[in-house]
Amino acid sequence: MNEEQSTYNLLEQINDPQNLRKIPVKLLPQVCKELRNDIIKEVSHNPGHFGSSLGTVELTVALHYVFNTPKDLIVWDVGHQAYGHKILTGRREAFATNRQFKGIRPFPSPEESIYDTFACGHASNSISAALGMAVAAQLKGEKDKHVVAVIGDGSMSGGLAFEGLNNASSMPNDLLIILNDNNMSIDNSVGGMKHYLLNLTTTTSYNQLRFTAARTMEKLGLLNDERRKTLIRLGNSLKSIAANQQNMFEGLNIRYFGPIDGHNVEEIIRVLNNIKDMKGPKLLHLHTKKGKGFKPAEEDPAFWHATSKFNPETGERISEDTTNLPPKFQDVFGETLVELAKQNNKIVGVTAAMLQGTSMNKLKEAFPERTFDVGIAEGHAVTFSGGLAKEGMQPFCAIYSSFLQRAYDHIIHDVAFLKLPVVFCIDRAGIVGEDGPTHHGMLDMAALRPIPNLTIASPMNEVELRHLMYTAQLPGRGAFAIRYPRGRGVTTDWRQPMQELPVGKGRMLKDGTDIAVITIGPIAYTAADAITKVEKDKELSIAHYDLRFLKPIDTEMLDEIGKKFHRIVTVEDGICNGGMGSAVLEFMADQGYTPSVKRIGIPDSFIEHGSPEDLYHLCGMDEEGIYKTLMSI
Repeated sequence: MNEEQSTYNLLEQINDPQNLRKIPVKLLPQVCKELRNDIIKEVSHNPGHFGSSLGTVELTVALHYVFNTPKDLIVWDVGHQAYGHKILTGRREAFATNRQFKGIRPFPSPEESIYDTFACGHASNSISAALGMAVAAQLKGEKDKHVVAVIGDGSMSGGLAFEGLNNASSMPNDLLIILNDNNMSIDNSVGGMKHYLLNLTTTTSYNQLRFTAARTMEKLGLLNDERRKTLIRLGNSLKSIAANQQNMFEGLNIRYFGPIDGHNVEEIIRVLNNIKDMKGPKLLHLHTKKGKGFKPAEEDPAFWHATSKFNPETGERISEDTTNLPPKFQDVFGETLVELAKQNNKIVGVTAAMLQGTSMNKLKEAFPERTFDVGIAEGHAVTFSGGLAKEGMQPFCAIYSSFLQRAYDHIIHDVAFLKLPVVFCIDRAGIVGEDGPTHHGMLDMAALRPIPNLTIASPMNEVELRHLMYTAQLPGRGAFAIRYPRGRGVTTDWRQPMQELPVGKGRMLKDGTDIAVITIGPIAYTAADAITKVEKDKELSIAHYDLRFLKPIDTEMLDEIGKKFHRIVTVEDGICNGGMGSAVLEFMADQGYTPSVKRIGIPDSFIEHGSPEDLYHLCGMDEEGIYKTLMSI
């Protein structure tokens, strides 16, 4: 027997959940061990999200063992926790390609597998989606279909989760909600929900007695729907008195079970079998440990939320030597914010569960009382920032581009409409790579551009980022958005004195006579390399302009370009429709200029996952793609 067989002798028998359900319950702890080891082995050399999936191994096995998937539906909330689900649903061999270009997707997707019931790249949507599915099953007369929503304690802090709970409590449905409570989201869970879940208690004996009594009364014809609701309210009140504790979920008439050990697979199966056919909405509360089974991840779950390559035996990270490399944009942002906060005591930092991801943890270390992590609640983060600004503070609100989409109305209604001085620091703008279509920051320029009273800028490099941050916090600037990409820039000597930039003014990087290339953001460097190559291969003189500000747009510079050039190429790391190229086209049309304008950017589609290099090439946004476009016109 080879090492693979001895390590995965049960797991290799499972090609789908039907195979899993043939295994005796007493052997499932061994299945969990093998599944956990497989995740560790695969992620150690093909990096991805890590700690969350280790924490849900037993839950994943139990769900597919008890429920008749794919007929029964499991709706995952954020795919970080679903690696075990992928492996058990026919993708074990393909899991080696997870997050790779043309490999399996980074998060569950109905386009990939019948077992993946809904999109789950962003948090807090599982309850609402699963409730819709449960109601649809009732409307179609599918009485034997079960629907389960799996949501983490961090995701439960999102506003949409509460909206889903509220609606689930007020309409007929048999939804089962699994609360995976590991006291962690990405950074530590924050807020009252965290403390509430830590202290929440109930007993399985109470719930079993209640269940037995209800079944007996139904058989005797003493319990109809109206009486059931009355008895539920009475029982919840009595339990609250006895436990000296109010149960929020049962206050919503959602039956509550737990908390139970989320790493005891046999106990989870027993409880699921007991409650799965109960009528009405219900919630099972599990306590789990993020990073379970891998000691380094258990000890530092935030660090191991996602990982680079590592030694699966020791946990030692295998990383590149970054000594002489330019810094990441996020780190320049974090350190510059601390510098500005030392100069301006009105500056405060706000983020949504991304202290480390945005590098706002640097501000928290220096000024903890002026740094606010509001949890997975981007809409609240924006409106909270608006409230701070209304009373004289200067918030820097740092949120990933794709997550800022969740706060669109708040930006409009609670900041821009009131002309409040909130600086939106839009991290991970543009193509981000392996996390795929739910995480690409492709829509922010097109979405934000129509909003009045909002300045939108993108720095070409790290020094420009510092200048824009300094400019944004000066008095009278109002709402100000700065977008910058994931990853490293180009400037090692970035700690230069900050200076004010003229708002709404771009600059000419290179003069020319035949073609004008207009760029915004760091993609200017790729365009510059393409321009150099074209001029070497073809007798062309190409001018290059850095727009710098999408709004207000530099009308004087564009007027000069419109008068001088008949061929214009725009290049942006964002979607073409409605983005920077569209703004240039609108200006030219409004002013009566008629140049030929070719736009380079993300096409009208959701871009798959893969390395940034692969995806820029796919979209024609790399040096080769820009070169071909310039040569063709």
